[in-house]
Amino acid sequence: MRNPLATTGRALGRLKNDFVGLPTSHKALLAGGTVVVVVAVGFGGAALLSNDSTTPATTVPLAVTTTTTTTTPVTTSSTSTTTTTTTIAALSSPLNGLPADDPALLERRAMAIKIDNHANARPQSGLSDADLVYELLVEGGLSRFIAIFHDNDSAYVGPIRSGRPTDPTLIRPTGAVMVYSGAQPWVQSIIVSAGVHLIGEGEGTFRIGSRSAPHNLYGDTLALRTVADSRDYADEAPPMFFEIGDYAGGEPAAQISTTWDSANRVLWAWDGETYSRFTNELPHNQIDVDGVQTQVTTDFIVVLMANRYTARPPGDGTAVPALETTGSGDAFVFADGMVVEGEWSRGAIADPFTLTDAAGNPLIVPTGRPWVAVFPNAQPLTWLAEPPS
Repeated sequence: MRNPLATTGRALGRLKNDFVGLPTSHKALLAGGTVVVVVAVGFGGAALLSNDSTTPATTVPLAVTTTTTTTTPVTTSSTSTTTTTTTIAALSSPLNGLPADDPALLERRAMAIKIDNHANARPQSGLSDADLVYELLVEGGLSRFIAIFHDNDSAYVGPIRSGRPTDPTLIRPTGAVMVYSGAQPWVQSIIVSAGVHLIGEGEGTFRIGSRSAPHNLYGDTLALRTVADSRDYADEAPPMFFEIGDYAGGEPAAQISTTWDSANRVLWAWDGETYSRFTNELPHNQIDVDGVQTQVTTDFIVVLMANRYTARPPGDGTAVPALETTGSGDAFVFADGMVVEGEWSRGAIADPFTLTDAAGNPLIVPTGRPWVAVFPNAQPLTWLAEPPS
């Protein structure tokens, strides 16, 4: 396997087989998520199609020098010691354990904003304001984000893009209302049947003139909360997302590479405090309403390895790739410049992801904003113990 981001240190990784074809046990999705179809990323209806090419955006060159090095992925194993969970404060976020500016904000619903990650959509806005961010596969080797806002808000978040059938399987455990911009009818049906409320383009969203459609729809989460209130959507706080406490750590992992596609290579670099994101060797930036750009960062990263297969609509529509997010799979927690390997599991899409270490003990994550990548088993996940010199 090629790791284009490695120059020194050990490159460790894991490969899995690619599953194609919809499993028989996942051919039905009923309300409440008791039986799950995990279908995936697809194209929108004819009026919603866009050119999701991979034309690179103009950004600042990566600060570290990179060369192409051939590495052989090996099965990694790390010993995680049993820890005593530190219960987070009652006035802290159930999504990340961080204290809320106003305790009353912890009692309200979460909002899930679907965000574009096409080259023409960068730099995005509002990611740093989210309490938790998902990254998931879409067509053409691209990924997109779902930014979850609970006790935090953003008046300028986007670009907002279309829904995909995988979305509700990730949003449902948070109880969030999903904000999106269009989807095929069968996709919308799956999302609603999974028990996730939808808000499309309209009140609470706006188009900006500095970009072209479909990469120019933005939202204000406070205004979108008002829309949810007007529709009498449930206004309940999300449950605890991960088990938060004292992170034991494991093997060193200073740089993490998730290669979604040859044209979508993501690297996270640990700087001693946070992980900074690079896409295709260039800093991945975000931009605020005043035009100020900063690099996307996160406090820690959780990679959930998932089987990919193809799902087909029951009637008219486009067959799409899919990721299976129920059952179990390998999990990796990258925090404090270290990595612990374990397993994720859950029985239904309404359940939160349970993380356990190699010994079967709860895999504790630290307090902080998590970036959760639901990553195809067949794609290379690699990391370096030390940063390049």
